[in-house]
Amino acid sequence: MGTVGESGERFIDNKRITGAIPDMLEEAVEFVRKNSRTKTIIDDNGKRKDKPEYPIKAVREAILNALVHRDYSLHTENTPIRIEMYRDRMEVINSGGLYGKISIDALGKVHPETRNAALANMLELLRITENRYSGIPTMRSEFIQAGLPVPIFSVVHGEFKVVMKNDCYKENTTSEKAILDFCSIPRSRAELIEFTGKFRTYTMISLVAPLVSAGKLKMTLPDKPKSSKQRYIKA
Repeated sequence: MGTVGESGERFIDNKRITGAIPDMLEEAVEFVRKNSRTKTIIDDNGKRKDKPEYPIKAVREAILNALVHRDYSLHTENTPIRIEMYRDRMEVINSGGLYGKISIDALGKVHPETRNAALANMLELLRITENRYSGIPTMRSEFIQAGLPVPIFSVVHGEFKVVMKNDCYKENTTSEKAILDFCSIPRSRAELIEFTGKFRTYTMISLVAPLVSAGKLKMTLPDKPKSSKQRYIKA
């Protein structure tokens, strides 16, 4: 965002999708599929297997979650759900932060309150969604199976964002610059572990702790380093 290609292009493809939710869902998934790269892999038996840039099942869940759980109030009626695809990642952004008392860390682990309960029920009757709170666990599972870092969830300025990284990003998530850029807003331990795609101990001791010691990262609760509410932000 904010940069251009070699020919001065701001983007390669752009599409506005409107209509009924089931139609928008399928059209959006197809748009992502069309604009994604696909790797062709030949196994030891000489069989060909195509590997998509992003797990399509996870992409569908991210878009469906945005359609079901976004804020449909008058304050956001002119703000569309956005799917932004970059060289190293894809972002799905929708209006409305988390609904109810759930936190980012609890997503996919507890049953949240539903902002649009009637809509969720209707889509369940139409067999578009299962309405069993399985979307986020499915997304995480699909990315793990694909050998990619699990999606990162955040709320910024009243918008809920899902960031899905591809192979281009995978090798750079443990660099000092990447971690500091990621912590431009306060991040929890769980978010940092998801971001790096590494084990908890390695992430916190080998990657985060040296940055804190060097004064490049600071804790929001320095007097309570082990607090569950601890966050890390770029100094």
